[in-house]
Amino acid sequence: MANTYHQIYLQFVFGVRFREALLDSRWRSQVQAVIGNIINENKCKTLIVNGVEDHLHCFAGLRPAVSVSDLMRDVKANSSKYINDRGLTPKRFEWQEGFGVFSYHHSDIEHVFNYIANQEEHHKKQSFLDEYRLLLKEFCVQFDEQYIFKELI
Repeated sequence: MANTYHQIYLQFVFGVRFREALLDSRWRSQVQAVIGNIINENKCKTLIVNGVEDHLHCFAGLRPAVSVSDLMRDVKANSSKYINDRGLTPKRFEWQEGFGVFSYHHSDIEHVFNYIANQEEHHKKQSFLDEYRLLLKEFCVQFDEQYIFKELI
C-alpha cells in the first residue's frame, strides 16, 4: 500500500514437538535456509534463522500486511513437509503447537542477530525452557506454565 512505512523486527521462537532433539546438525542448516526462504516468500525479510536440536529462532523484518500467525503457520507447515518428504528424521516430524514472538527496536538488531547466531554456545549454559521462560519474563508476557512447550511423557 502506498504511503505505508514500517519498521517491524520480530524474533520467533518455536520448538520441536515434545522438545525432542530431532534437528540433526548434519542437515539443520538446510532446514534453516528453507525457513528463511519461506519468510522471504511471504514478502518479509529474513535476518537470521538458527537454533539447536530441539528449537529454532527466526529474526525477521515483518511487513504490516503479513499476519504473524499466518507467517508462522506457513513456516512450520512447509518446513515440516520439507523434513518429512526427505525422511530426515526416524519418525514423522512435527513442530510443537504455538510459538513465541518478540518485537525489537532497530537499535537491537545487531544484539539479537548475534544472540541467535550463537545458539550452540548459548545452550551449553542454559536450557531451551529456561531461555524461553526468561524471554517471556523479560517481555512481561503472562503465561501459564502448563502451556509451555510440553515434554513427551
